[in-house]
Amino acid sequence: MYKFKRYYDAISFLEGLSNIPLRGDYLIDTQNPEKYLKRMRYFLSLLGDPDKNLKFIHITGTAGKGSVTNMLHEVLLASGKNVGSFTSPFVTTSLEKIKVKDAYISPDELADIVGYLKPFIDEAYLKGPYGRPSYFEIFLAIALVYFKNKKCEIVVLEVGLGGRYDATNIIENPLVTAITNIDYDHTEVLGKTLKKIAYDKAGIIKSGSAFFTGEQRPHLIRLFKEICKEKSVVFNQVRTKQDYKQSNEALVYKIAEYLKIKDEFINSGIKNSKLPCRFEVMQHSPLVILDGAHNRLKVMSAVTNLKKLSYKRLIVILAMADNKDHDSMLKEIIPLIDHLFITRFQIKDRKCSHPKELLSKSKKYLREEVPVEILLDCNQALDKALQIAKKDDLVLAVGSFFLAGELRKRWFPEDYILANRRSF
Repeated sequence: MYKFKRYYDAISFLEGLSNIPLRGDYLIDTQNPEKYLKRMRYFLSLLGDPDKNLKFIHITGTAGKGSVTNMLHEVLLASGKNVGSFTSPFVTTSLEKIKVKDAYISPDELADIVGYLKPFIDEAYLKGPYGRPSYFEIFLAIALVYFKNKKCEIVVLEVGLGGRYDATNIIENPLVTAITNIDYDHTEVLGKTLKKIAYDKAGIIKSGSAFFTGEQRPHLIRLFKEICKEKSVVFNQVRTKQDYKQSNEALVYKIAEYLKIKDEFINSGIKNSKLPCRFEVMQHSPLVILDGAHNRLKVMSAVTNLKKLSYKRLIVILAMADNKDHDSMLKEIIPLIDHLFITRFQIKDRKCSHPKELLSKSKKYLREEVPVEILLDCNQALDKALQIAKKDDLVLAVGSFFLAGELRKRWFPEDYILANRRSF
């Protein structure tokens, strides 16, 4: 850890700023949400507007936006572009959010940029009309400064939450905007209906860009078409399949075709795309899979993937964030389980659901004969799951990126990722 002390010191400084209300922090001024965009724009103006000369592809959606962002990054890289991407959340360590070409930002480069930003953060705090920027806003600023320093030709930008008032929506004139799909998630911020959620996410659609979506519901498509018409934006609906992976790939393919990328580079990029904790196989005999699925669509995707595998017993390690729609996820996965471990993750700025509460909610979907254990240490839950698993069983961690990322350190420690600037 001493080798990366500057990095850990920089992250500690940033985490100390995470108590500011921000859309990405699940605390929002619903009466005046525009102030968050104004705050981000003001902060970037102090930095000389590092985003102004960058070209962007802007991606949002309820599920699959991280996978689509990663695939587009790999497709653009295969085509020879000096490409950058910004994603959230991270899995194991914060630098996973920022990538140029085939490597994450280095620990020292991140620490250098944080050092560069500190006086501007102080200035925003002391003189700015909107207060100092939050953790998420500063991380986005770090990424934009890094992309500018690296002279990126194009940047794939994943929305943090929603779209309309997300900090990433300060960008102007993106080449492409895309919404993967719409479902219920973050309803306390985005709204209680699919139409309200879709309207929020459609806030990234901007004049001069082309818009793509994999959403299929007619009433949401009508909404997207109306907004595109108002803004003179070309509307593209991608006919998707039931398989979530294929749907994401189809969306990437259409966007890449629009960008005039050759088929060979599209196919190569999609093939090379790989993300941690997306139904990631960590070992065999017993089979261990980590999946960061944390909403209904993502859990449904995990269930679809489970049906393609052969195993005797399904042993699940489960934790969920407190603000999630637990019931919609539990009813998808709980009926399939043969042994359940309920646990917690330990991330300072994310509140984990109480394991006893999850157990209570799970009972109506749980078969009577299924053993259930509560262990407050997620690594202890993994230890016990591995102890009881036979070679033909499957151990699945699901329900939270933070749970999956914590357990992934068993196979890929944080220092490995910092040293290699890769997740694999």
